[in-house]
Amino acid sequence: MFVSARSDYALRAMLAVAAGGGGGDGDRAGELVKAASLAEVQDIPLSFLQGILLDLRRAGLLHSHRGADGGYALTRPADEITVGDVLRAVGGSLTTVRGLPAERAGYHGVAAGLTDVWLAVHGAIATVVDSTTLADLLTHAPSAVSTDAPLA
Repeated sequence: MFVSARSDYALRAMLAVAAGGGGGDGDRAGELVKAASLAEVQDIPLSFLQGILLDLRRAGLLHSHRGADGGYALTRPADEITVGDVLRAVGGSLTTVRGLPAERAGYHGVAAGLTDVWLAVHGAIATVVDSTTLADLLTHAPSAVSTDAPLA
């Protein structure tokens, strides 16, 4: 899995919106957050962020309100939006092999077993990102992340 700047920025923006824009503990949750504020607080280029916010809105994760008092808000509670939801909204498939989703990687002969490896990798990643919500991250307690797992 490659985590692009776009995916990283999208998650940081969603967390800031979930926290009410303060980037803190969520005591301002529910407030509309302006794109410019998100860009400044999270140190994300505004022009890049605007495209990300559009993708998140199209995916049904954010809604926007126009006007002087406008901004962005989550469409669902933070405990109902997973890291996987956000990653798929801005990047498509969680894992790719040569630019294709892992399930479309096909091999023949001695390399045939690689398909199973890529699918297992995809499944492991999906397990973590689909069971970790924005609320988990705001409380610094991702539900599926184990410190017992080896890093290498």
